[in-house]
Amino acid sequence: MNKCIGVIGAGVMGRGVSQRFAEFGYRVILVDINQEILASAVNEIKRNLKFASMFNKKVNIDDVMKNIITSLSYDDLKDVDYIVENVPEDEKIKQNVYKKLEQICKKECIYMANTSCIPITLLGSFTKRIDKVIGVHFMNPVPLKNFAEVIQGRRTSKETIEIIGSLLKDIGISIEVINDSAGFVSNRLSHLFMNEAAFLVYENVATPKQIDNIFKKAFGHKMGPLETADLIGLDTVLDSLRILYDQYEDSKFRACPLLKLMVNAGELGRKEGKGFYEY
Repeated sequence: MNKCIGVIGAGVMGRGVSQRFAEFGYRVILVDINQEILASAVNEIKRNLKFASMFNKKVNIDDVMKNIITSLSYDDLKDVDYIVENVPEDEKIKQNVYKKLEQICKKECIYMANTSCIPITLLGSFTKRIDKVIGVHFMNPVPLKNFAEVIQGRRTSKETIEIIGSLLKDIGISIEVINDSAGFVSNRLSHLFMNEAAFLVYENVATPKQIDNIFKKAFGHKMGPLETADLIGLDTVLDSLRILYDQYEDSKFRACPLLKLMVNAGELGRKEGKGFYEY
């Protein structure tokens, strides 16, 4: 029998991670503090599977959904083999989560931090198993993206890296293993693109559509930086920029005032129906 995955946080990434593992036969316990969010996650996963089944007859919605259990209690994670942590990009929130996990999870359990920018070594310091804490930056949407950026903390063991590499390979995800650094590679670069694109809108140089079209047509990307920001969530982008700014103390990560204004106005992107675009 495949091992059990505990997924913490039923937002966009938590839903995608749960679906991905469940599709490959893993048992998943999806935990959140909000029952409505959990119910919404289940419904969205079902919709995604229904859509996928139209193109792939091998997708069995009932079989996949049987592999996913939802819970409001961390106590249900006591026997899981792996944790994928997807809580908001806030150091204090994450610290509280890892403290809870340390009281519940078995000692063999490996923690995969699906964080955007917070250093993995810092997250590992919140635990008594720093060698078993590793960054796994899944790409969005997780069920469709076959790559993850894996980050080894300063004290992540070789054994942990090998185990997680094998686990991800088993669900069809290839990886690049890099050393720990705030924002890692993908987000350290991508957030500069998104932030600078926001500045171009703020300065009335170009519209969001123009910026994204130039980016896609010039560089061959499927999505422009502002479409990507809306997909991620502008609140998450802003939180990540603040972390990068604090970690590096470098003005190049100073968040665009327009991003702050939009987040304060509740214009967070796709999840709220309005960001740089309307949905």
